[in-house]
Amino acid sequence: MTATVTIQVQRLPHAEDLPLPRYETDNAAGMDLMACIPADVVLGPGKRMRVPAGFAIAIPEGYEAQVRPRSGLAVMHGITVLNAPGTIDADYRGELGVLLINHGDNAYTITRGMRIAQLVIAPVVRAHLAEVAELSQTARGAGGFGSTGS
Repeated sequence: MTATVTIQVQRLPHAEDLPLPRYETDNAAGMDLMACIPADVVLGPGKRMRVPAGFAIAIPEGYEAQVRPRSGLAVMHGITVLNAPGTIDADYRGELGVLLINHGDNAYTITRGMRIAQLVIAPVVRAHLAEVAELSQTARGAGGFGSTGS
């Protein structure tokens, strides 16, 4: 069984012709975000840009929204979310934006209404940090990047 949470959404005036984010399949974890730009934009190789999504949301306390890449854009064109996953906190009320980067070899055209990222709603666990003189030992210890194999 999948849990549900109600997210209030405000469609902004420049997005009146675009659909709100939605799940494309019954078991999708993320809702697709669309580019809410007035005209086509070319994103050159190695370039980045903030693409507005055309709406604002009110996330309930205890949740966050994560902006994640779309796998098709990444594998076919090298387009991804630069700060993936981007975190939208429960107290943010501005327009959502997607920070895209082109890691591909060719320029890529972003068009109005194009699906550019996914929005995943997730519960948040707050941590309490307890300072100690030493940490418990593990088999791995302080082995970091690549320490468990390639």
